[in-house]
Amino acid sequence: MSERFRVVPVAHADESASGDATDGDSAFDAGAGEERRGSVPILRYSREPNKYGDGNPRESSPFINNTDDDKGNLYDGKNMALFEEEMDSNPMVSSLLSKLANYTNLTQGVREHEEADDEEGAKKQAVKSPQMGTFIGVYLPCLQNILGVILFLRMTWIVGTAGILESFIIVSMCCSCTMLTAISMSAIATNGVVPAGGSYYMISRPLGPEFGGAVGLCFYLGTTFAGAMYILGTIEILLTYIVPSAAIFKAEEKAGEADAMLNNMRVYGTCCLTLMALVVFVGVKYVNKLALVFLACVVLSILAIYAGVIKTIFEPPVFPVCLLGNRTLQNHDFDKCMKTEIIDNVTVTTELWSLFCKGPELNASCNEYFTLNNVTEIQGIPGLTSGVILENMWGSYGPAGMMVEKAVPSVPASDSSQDPYMPYVVNDITAFFTLLVGIYFPSVTGIMAGSNRSGDLRDAQRSIPIGTILAIATTTVIYLSCVVLFGACIEGVVLRDKFGDSVKGNLVIGTLSWPSPWVIVIGSFFSCCGAGLQSLTGAPRLLQAIARDGIVPFLEVFGHGKANGEPTWALLLTAVICESGILIASLDAVAPILSMFFLMCYLFVNLACALQTLLRTPNWRPRFRYYHWALSFLGMSLCLALMFISSWYYALVAMLIAGCIYKYIEYRGAEKEWGDGIRGLSLNAARYALIRLEEAPPHTKNWRPQLLVLLNLDAELSVKHPRLLSFTTQLKAGKGLTIVGSVLEGTYLTRDTDAKRAEQSIKSAMAAEKTKGFCHVVVSSNLRDGFSHLIQSAGLGGMKHNSVLMSWPANWKQSNDPQSWRNFIETIRETTAAHQALLVAKNVDSFPHQERLGEGTIDVWWIVHDGGMLMLLPFLLQQHKVWRKCKMRIFTVAQLDDNSIQMKKDLQMFLYHLRLNAEVEVVEMHDSDISAFTYEKTLVMEQRSQMLKQMQLSRTEREREAQLIHDRNTASHAALNDKTDVSPERVHMTWTKDKFCSERNRSREPNTNMAVRDLFNMKPNQSNVRCMHTAVKLNEVVVNKSQGAHLVLLNMPGPPKNRGGDENYMEFMEVMMEGLNRVLLVRGGGREVITIYS
Repeated sequence: MSERFRVVPVAHADESASGDATDGDSAFDAGAGEERRGSVPILRYSREPNKYGDGNPRESSPFINNTDDDKGNLYDGKNMALFEEEMDSNPMVSSLLSKLANYTNLTQGVREHEEADDEEGAKKQAVKSPQMGTFIGVYLPCLQNILGVILFLRMTWIVGTAGILESFIIVSMCCSCTMLTAISMSAIATNGVVPAGGSYYMISRPLGPEFGGAVGLCFYLGTTFAGAMYILGTIEILLTYIVPSAAIFKAEEKAGEADAMLNNMRVYGTCCLTLMALVVFVGVKYVNKLALVFLACVVLSILAIYAGVIKTIFEPPVFPVCLLGNRTLQNHDFDKCMKTEIIDNVTVTTELWSLFCKGPELNASCNEYFTLNNVTEIQGIPGLTSGVILENMWGSYGPAGMMVEKAVPSVPASDSSQDPYMPYVVNDITAFFTLLVGIYFPSVTGIMAGSNRSGDLRDAQRSIPIGTILAIATTTVIYLSCVVLFGACIEGVVLRDKFGDSVKGNLVIGTLSWPSPWVIVIGSFFSCCGAGLQSLTGAPRLLQAIARDGIVPFLEVFGHGKANGEPTWALLLTAVICESGILIASLDAVAPILSMFFLMCYLFVNLACALQTLLRTPNWRPRFRYYHWALSFLGMSLCLALMFISSWYYALVAMLIAGCIYKYIEYRGAEKEWGDGIRGLSLNAARYALIRLEEAPPHTKNWRPQLLVLLNLDAELSVKHPRLLSFTTQLKAGKGLTIVGSVLEGTYLTRDTDAKRAEQSIKSAMAAEKTKGFCHVVVSSNLRDGFSHLIQSAGLGGMKHNSVLMSWPANWKQSNDPQSWRNFIETIRETTAAHQALLVAKNVDSFPHQERLGEGTIDVWWIVHDGGMLMLLPFLLQQHKVWRKCKMRIFTVAQLDDNSIQMKKDLQMFLYHLRLNAEVEVVEMHDSDISAFTYEKTLVMEQRSQMLKQMQLSRTEREREAQLIHDRNTASHAALNDKTDVSPERVHMTWTKDKFCSERNRSREPNTNMAVRDLFNMKPNQSNVRCMHTAVKLNEVVVNKSQGAHLVLLNMPGPPKNRGGDENYMEFMEVMMEGLNRVLLVRGGGREVITIYS
């Protein structure tokens, strides 16, 4: 049975139904036994996040439940015998349909440890089926998550600071962004079943592991910082509006009030976070039970605001605001807005007087501005019909510390030094348009609350789009209407008073509500509490889903939790990150941070939808039809714009974090194949590039070695020379094309398993040697043809190799099979015929691995011009850290009639134009007499070759004679058995052993003696003597100059046209390289690969 599903028996089922289930659905639960009888199996979906990213073929399968257990009863009888073999791996259509009919998208949820021990609780959970509709399951959760702390605490301030028009633009931009994202999200959510993981699953599966992990972690960080924001909102409401006296830190002077408030927020926020984390740890069921209460608080608060707006038409609430000149006063320490009052015909000073003067006396010294201006009282809530909407139409931005002023005449004072210490209402932060966008955006997040509940919905593919889009439309109307109504009902100075100091410390939005400001205060308090708890509940599960996916290795520890599935470690990390947000202590500073993470998440949702639509992926068939790639791109562009509008530096940091996570997953993460859109995009881009890439060879300036590496495998299918891959990595440095190929002898039908094992072995070796490229294993009847096929057909279109790299057959002399070195020479001939360069590494096992070489030289022996390969290869090697300290030396050979001094100057000038740094040396090799050593070496070589031919011939003769004996014996036995046809002549055909040995020795003795005499009397071929002379002399010079070099590059002479001299060719090459440690033989492909032109 698949781990993603489990069968749950439903008690008290109908007998007939149970019978049908047991007869026809045995594929669901093999061996369920008696427990299944009398019960209807319900296929339950496991919502554990680690099961859908484990790299197994479950997701790639089109079937709901694809297991090996299903193979037993897939068909009955032999009516479909023709398809019998296919049925072993593919189910019958009837079996598939029965699985689909029994599938129900039940959510497993979180098993509380209290309920896990309680059998009744488990039974209730088992029979529960998803019955939530659009309204309860999607619309209300989205409404609850969208409407929240910003609406209650900052909306009036945003309207007052930005003005109605600009606030309208801010709200419209943010709501348009979420609406476009919701359209894209609806398309993704209705494109098949969305398992547990909700929004993370929706983002990661279309975008692939790298983007999925990066955006998933951004979404997690956004949710965590949202929890910090809600907790800060809760504490702000508590300390500012409910119990201000509970503050621990109190400022002695007005200038220190802000710092004291931040410290109070930190202390109380930490306590609140600890309490909420404990609640979540003890049991999520308590949070879920309180969800309805929190939702009711939000709805009642919204209704109270609208009721208050309507009431202002008839009877505006009385909230007087005191102005001194045009400056708004904090209405905490005085009751009457007047300088003096007459009591019993005596003029006495008021509490306000004592705030601006040094004493209560009428002749006391007072603040200059207080003396010059009168005190006036205006209504804070003039009402909907008052016409205040015209005054609030435009914004009033200003720096921190700027006083909140009304547009009325006043007399300025000459000395304003004491103003910061006076009880004026001032801006606590510098306000500007882009800041307000960042602060406001969190109030439109929460649109994915419905998709997270996909398992609880009766029809998720219908409910998610309708519910989410309706919720966004509703909240958009609420926000836009609030912008207009706040601007039309509330005085501008009160709107810009963030903490309600001018209205006796009341919550500004509460002054508008009906029947009492406490409705909003209490409602917003519980709303923020609930939102904070839900963030602390959701974020750890999101992190657990990412950790269990296994794409970010260092997060795997957070995939573990309590026995009941609670993500304990993830909750701990969430609390730590949330605490960092609380230590910031300012709601206005935290809001833009989480805006960045949510905007990045929404950006990639739009990108996922646009990619799938444009790529026309066959699996892209969403039921939601009202989407278009242009809308997704518009939403993506809007998200990106809002990120940089809100805070360009936060945007860059968020993108840097996502980029680092992306590269980390790409470098260290597990290999996953999710059928994602990024992979589809890569395939489309590769196809487009290959079609555009011409078959003609590239320009000389763009030429680089595109390598086909020919590997040999041992009997265990392991790579014989892994250092060849190391050298490939050092030569390529990750650039260009690398194809690693090998050949297995046999037929593909019999060795297909070995071919796959060999491919895995080569891939493992490539990973160990950090070689990036493709692997290709060919099964052929013989190695010769296999390597020929690779050289001809490896690559695709214009992406073909132009160079072949292989190792020198080191033990070719000791090999009993001459076919090995003959294959080597045939490969040289084929690369030449294909106009491909050839690189042959001798002593490849002594080449450096990853260790950096010390200072030394790479010596190039440039004997014939081969297109410049000899000079290009050392330059490419020097780009790698292993060879970086090595210097290049170029040696060339001068004949008797060459001017060696002029050759050196010309070569230096040529290298200067090539922009290559190398030492140049011209070695003079004058014609000299062929030494006796060379003559003798050639003679030994030819004698050895002749002897091997004789041995090969004698072996062939022995095999032929053995076959003759076998045939004759067979014939004699047949003759004895058939007596009627026996003749004396055929009986004499039967040879005895003695007769055969004497006959063989008699017939072969003269030939053998003659062959031995010829072997010792033969004279060497003059052509071979000359070739051996060249090899010996060149070897002497190379060993003399380059024996201590880290690497020696030599021109590789071509094999002889006459195949009879192949063995002599191998001997010449061996002599030429004798005494050298690391040698790379280079044979050009017949074209220029390096140029002096730019």
